[in-house]
Amino acid sequence: MQSTINVESKIGIRDITLIIGDSGSGKSVLLRALEKDIKQDMQVSAINIADIHPVPNKPLIETVGATLEGGLELLSKVGLNDAFLFLRTFEQLSDGQKYRYKIAKMMESKAQFWVMDEFCATLDRDTAKIVAFNVQKLARQEGRAILAATTHTDLTEDLKPSVHVHKRFGKEIEVRYYQNEPTKECSLTREIRIEEGTRSDYELLSGFHYRSHNVGIVRKIFRAVRGAEVAGVIVYCYPGMTVAGRLQVLPKMSVQDLNQKLSVIMRVVVHPKYRTIGLGQRLVRETLPLVGTPNVETIAVMAKYNPFFERAGMQKIMEQPTPKHALAVRETLSKLGFSSTLLGSQKYVLNKLQSLPDEQLWEIRHAFMQNVHLRFLKEFFYHEPYGKRELYRQRMQTATLEKLAKLIHVTALLLQTKVYLFWKKKGEKEESMDNEG
Repeated sequence: MQSTINVESKIGIRDITLIIGDSGSGKSVLLRALEKDIKQDMQVSAINIADIHPVPNKPLIETVGATLEGGLELLSKVGLNDAFLFLRTFEQLSDGQKYRYKIAKMMESKAQFWVMDEFCATLDRDTAKIVAFNVQKLARQEGRAILAATTHTDLTEDLKPSVHVHKRFGKEIEVRYYQNEPTKECSLTREIRIEEGTRSDYELLSGFHYRSHNVGIVRKIFRAVRGAEVAGVIVYCYPGMTVAGRLQVLPKMSVQDLNQKLSVIMRVVVHPKYRTIGLGQRLVRETLPLVGTPNVETIAVMAKYNPFFERAGMQKIMEQPTPKHALAVRETLSKLGFSSTLLGSQKYVLNKLQSLPDEQLWEIRHAFMQNVHLRFLKEFFYHEPYGKRELYRQRMQTATLEKLAKLIHVTALLLQTKVYLFWKKKGEKEESMDNEG
């Protein structure tokens, strides 16, 4: 392709092109010329990140993807995969999160070329490297091409361009071509080590998890550390007595046997800065053999959209069905004008409740009274036995709006698709078969 500024380059529809040059060297002019030529000569679509204008004052999940599931998948791919992040507006995001969101919008556009001038210029250099690694990975997975220009020279390894253009002052331009293949890991991962941690490591990052409350009785904690910074943490706990899916992989056991033979991954938390570089997967993969039990299980909400547990070596056993009680409550709320995607936001729900007349509030109370679920009971009888359904119904009649908002938040959690996953230590199966023989 002969560009309009008199430089010849060979750029294909799946190439990752990086233009580097000092400020004022003309790299932005070259980028615009290449973008124009691509549209005219190659007759393919291109989207410029500068032309993405996020919808203000709307939750992210309502501004990306044609469906709720499509939006969840797109946001998960760019590392915006926290339940509480889905409900934030674009203005509430950090610079790095805003850049990730715009990448999701480029993916959604289905344009063949993603054009980015001043690539990652507003980001700190660690975040810039992580974003560069992620965007090339996604573009190559989707069969898309990238045109990016920057003054920074530290992104080449993570972006791994197949076409590298060095624009110097004047007419001097150097173009080099490389194999178009993804980089295997982000450069920062070489600086990260996995080691045993403490509860304080979890508490340091717990606020980044949508379920930041108490995790229960901890068996072991491991952390991912880069220098003095805790980048991620995984928490293993003792198993509960009954979990849907367990009987498909293990026989019934006593409490003592369960504690000896099974651990539960209760939390995997990665600092938002270090997402999309495979750190969650690495935390799981490297610590599974270290926890001290031959079997490990977990129940994950986002595993349907971000299957890092499976990539780390765990086996997906089943998707747990959504409780009919939660579905019935959601139906009532939908009839009253509640957005299903915002039920997890207690602020939104409380504002909505405060605007409803008494008869509609009664419809909500009645829906909870008719659909008694263990998690609903627990909100009223947390420190006492919660099998008293009639007492629950009585208390529901006088529950405060704040209590109703909390129950609706619990409903939102119950509506999420949960996946049961299992891991067995290598050699365990063969060993039991040898003993039988």
